[in-house]
Amino acid sequence: MHLYLIRHGIAAEPEAYETDSERPLTKEGDRKTRKIARRLQELDIQFDIILTSPLLRAQQTAQILQTLGLSTQIEQSPALAPSGEIHNWLEWYQQQQETVHRSIALVGHQPDLANWAETLLWGQTRDALILKKAGIVGLLLPETGSPVGRSQMFWLTPPKFLLG
Repeated sequence: MHLYLIRHGIAAEPEAYETDSERPLTKEGDRKTRKIARRLQELDIQFDIILTSPLLRAQQTAQILQTLGLSTQIEQSPALAPSGEIHNWLEWYQQQQETVHRSIALVGHQPDLANWAETLLWGQTRDALILKKAGIVGLLLPETGSPVGRSQMFWLTPPKFLLG
């Protein structure tokens, strides 16, 4: 199964909003995210489902991916909120293993997504991966058993490589 960890696009500064959850994508964040989504579409990337953080900027990023035809299904996941626990997502994933998901996108936040990628790759966080806004990490998860420490990275792309 292919897992794509996608950080939300450029968001408004926190000082302008009462809570962090209300921060939307900026106009530039929306534009760049759309451009990246179009590039993913050109590469024939499709997601069976997009799971998104409940925060507005992540939801907007997921909606852009859906609007540009990369998936027909979006679902909110509290596990993808800032400081969310990978173990909560792993429970969801284990329940979904009977469902035929070949490709899943997770839209969330830094440092959580990079930490999750490291946990899936090495079984622990190492603070080695950096995921830029609208950046993508692609992991190949094993067909059976826990993916923790058993996954393989096939893609680490900062947005500048997709925007060019």
